[in-house]
Parts: sequence; C-alpha cells; structure tokens
Amino acid sequence: MEFTDAVVNQFIADFILPFARVSALIMSMIGFGARTIPVRIKLALCVVITVAIMPAIPPTRVDNLLSLSTALLIGEQTIIGVMLGFITVLVVDTFTLAGQIIAMQTGLGFASLVDPASGMNVPAVGQFFLILSTLLFWVMDGHLAYLQFVVASFDTIPIPSNGLDSTKFKEVVEWGSWMFATALSLSIAPLTAMLLINFSFGVMTRAAPQLNIFAIGFPVTMCAGLLIMWLTMGNFYTHFQAQWERAIAFSCYLIDCKAP
Repeated sequence: MEFTDAVVNQFIADFILPFARVSALIMSMIGFGARTIPVRIKLALCVVITVAIMPAIPPTRVDNLLSLSTALLIGEQTIIGVMLGFITVLVVDTFTLAGQIIAMQTGLGFASLVDPASGMNVPAVGQFFLILSTLLFWVMDGHLAYLQFVVASFDTIPIPSNGLDSTKFKEVVEWGSWMFATALSLSIAPLTAMLLINFSFGVMTRAAPQLNIFAIGFPVTMCAGLLIMWLTMGNFYTHFQAQWERAIAFSCYLIDCKAP
C-alpha cells in the first residue's frame, strides 16, 4: 500500500473529525469531565474510543484537510459532542440544586464543600446529592449509553452534514426547565415541612416574646431538616429515574436515533 498524500490526509480526517466529537462529549460529560481526572487520562481515553469506533464510522469526505471548511467541520463536531455531554450535566445538577435549596431552608447551608466537578463552593447537602446522583449515573450505565449515542450520531449526523437543526439549540435551553422543575418537586416536601416548623416558631414567639427564637429555633431547625431529609430520601431514586428517562429521550431526539 502506498502512503500518498491523499491516503494520509484521508486517514487524518477520519481520525480528527470523530475525535473532536468524542473528545467534546468526554470533556463535558459528568464523571469523565471532572477536574479531578488528569487531562492526560481524558486525552488517552478519547484517543482509545476514537480508534475503537473508527471502523464503524463511514469515511469522511474532506477535499482539503488544511482549509477553513475543515476547521468549521471540527467546530461543528465539537458542538454536537458538547450538547450531548451538557444533557448529563443538567441531569446531575438537578439534584445539586435540590440539595442547595434544602440546605438553605434548613440552616445547613453554612457547611460548604468544594465541588470537584465545577471547583465552586456548594452546601454539604448539595454535595451529598451530587455524589448520590453521580453514583446512580454510573450504576445505570449512563456513560455507556452516551458512548452509544455518540457512535450512533455518526450515522444520523454524518461528516460532513448540515449539522443540527437550529431549533434544537433552543430546545436544549428549554429542556433546562426540567432541572428547576425536578429540583423543586424533590425539595417541595422538606420545604413544606420547614414552613410549618417556622410557622410554629412564629406562633411560639408571639405567645412568649421573652424566648430567644434564634437560640432555640436554629438547632431545632437543623435537626428537623436532617430528619426530614432522612424521611424523604426514598423519593431521590424516583426523581432521578424520571429525569434520566427524560434525558435519554431528549438525547435520542437531538441526534435522531432510537434509545439504546
């Protein structure tokens, strides 16, 4: 076999363009995209996955590798991968947001930890919910499902193609409303219970003004918050499964494929 310029350019194109889509997914997906994972490990994983799926991908039709059109193609593949990975981030951030809401209303927001995924300080309850949702993501083979999505996307959105429909970018933003709706539905029971507790403290303060509501109410609120979280923890998996099914269905809609 002769390694002519056309053969070498075709091989590089068959590797670089799928690599852009796969690496964008890995770098933005929950778990793989965490800052605690070294960049070299991520890069090696992207290279291995790209080489493994290259035989199953149709050959790319690129006339000139070093051209503006090829650079735009690489940017297009990056956007497709980032959009798929962004859906997983929205799923996990749903429960981080729910944990932050509960922590702020129960007085547990004073304890904060550094989120390894984003590098920001979040309440300990939000960090706890983040760990639980991430573990459920791995248990439900979320990483395998999205690797199947990125492989299937090369058939439904080949290289080159017209890319994603412009309306889908808007729908990704609109789908983010499910994050706030699910977070509110998960935290509505603790919020209602804490409202009743605060209302009872208000009645008690009105009846006995000499009581120091801050000295009594703060520890009671914290203990009640922990108790309510323990009693309502069974709803966590139910909400996660519902949100996960929505994410799978929406990801299939984005790339026009069937659910794995």
